[in-house]
Amino acid sequence: MRLGTDALKYPGAETSTPVEIVESAAAEGLEGVFFRTMLTMSPTLDAGELRDIRAAIDAHGMYLESGLGKVNPYGTPETPELRAIGDGDIVLGFRRMMEAAAAIGISELWVATANIKPYAGRFSYDRFRTDVTWADQLVAIEKFLAILAPIARDNGVHMNLETHEEITSFELVRLVEAVGPDAVGITFDTANVVQRAEHPMWAARRVAPYVRQMHLKDTALFHGDRGVLFQMRPNGEGVVDLDELLPLLQQANPGLNLSLEVASARPIPAVGSGSPTRLEISLYDPEWLAGHPDLTVEELAAFLGLVQEFELRARAEGLPDYDTWAGRAFGHDEAMDYVRTCIRNVRAAAGRTGVELETALTAASA
Repeated sequence: MRLGTDALKYPGAETSTPVEIVESAAAEGLEGVFFRTMLTMSPTLDAGELRDIRAAIDAHGMYLESGLGKVNPYGTPETPELRAIGDGDIVLGFRRMMEAAAAIGISELWVATANIKPYAGRFSYDRFRTDVTWADQLVAIEKFLAILAPIARDNGVHMNLETHEEITSFELVRLVEAVGPDAVGITFDTANVVQRAEHPMWAARRVAPYVRQMHLKDTALFHGDRGVLFQMRPNGEGVVDLDELLPLLQQANPGLNLSLEVASARPIPAVGSGSPTRLEISLYDPEWLAGHPDLTVEELAAFLGLVQEFELRARAEGLPDYDTWAGRAFGHDEAMDYVRTCIRNVRAAAGRTGVELETALTAASA
């Protein structure tokens, strides 16, 4: 396995070219880059631009992964670029992205089912839209994936559904099995699953047979007024147990690339009043609970135990509480420190557990 990074939130990504992101990641000793979509690599799918990124990756012996976009037809208006790249035909747009990926040797392509929204409580998630049920959205997603699957097979690529904030690991496994694991897999985000009150290791065991891409991420969990507060922390400093996770992933897919998804230095989206969103898992909301029919009492108890364990650990070790962490200075330098902490902690866990991670060809900068 190799340790790399997702490009979307990599420090400085918003002002850097894809090649500059590759060079920075290589300098930090990372082994690859996962660009969120082909259109973030080149908005026009320009063959020359894409070849330049491939060349930069190959010069450092790194892996290159990318994605396509959101596959929920009810969310299509939120990503008009997916229709635009197909001249109004969204299926053609996806075909063109797959063909462009295959042309530069990318076979693993991220997809997801919605975007998180800057609202409080359950309305952060399209799972709780009031104009269309989540069940209807899942039906539409499966139908659209079934249209795309033959195109993916023809191009030798996999579409990998993320364990995104709004969807459960149970639902993802059903989608993969319904459409076919020869065309559809899973991008496992290790922290997003807790937003559905899933224990990260229970979820990991569910999705492991189908995991083909990773967002390696960690989170702190605190009891809040209406549920549980979610807050990103460096890998190894939250609730995701790397010592248990890494051997499981290696056994399931020894060639899996582990892409860090780090905290962005960009501002947090604001809700109506202008105050930052506190991301709260609304466990005490009866409608939230009713919206999770697969969640068992046993797993919910394990999840709540995880929250308690973290709070006890935070007090014992003097870890920052939610508000202290949220209020700290966090610019480019702090974001790079976050990346380096993640790298150290993941590599240390790999060493403790006998998981072999390839070493970067480019020495990390001093």
